[in-house]
Amino acid sequence: MLFPKRYTITAALPYANGPLHIGHLAGAYLSSDIYARYLRLKGRDVLFVCGSDEHGAAITIKAKRKIQLQEQLLINTTNK
Repeated sequence: MLFPKRYTITAALPYANGPLHIGHLAGAYLSSDIYARYLRLKGRDVLFVCGSDEHGAAITIKAKRKIQLQEQLLINTTNK
């Protein structure tokens, strides 16, 4: 059986704006990492690529809202 010269394995990007849960690890990274390690043990040339969605629009909007909420909290606290 012929094998490819190189393997490229990617992992899904977990949605960084939602709450953290075990699915981020098990669903996004764990299975692809295990497969990449298995292929390397078999002597295959493997590139494993993963990342996060930390620069998406939802993250930027939430960060801006959080800053506004913090500023509003400070104003409310100092005006009492």
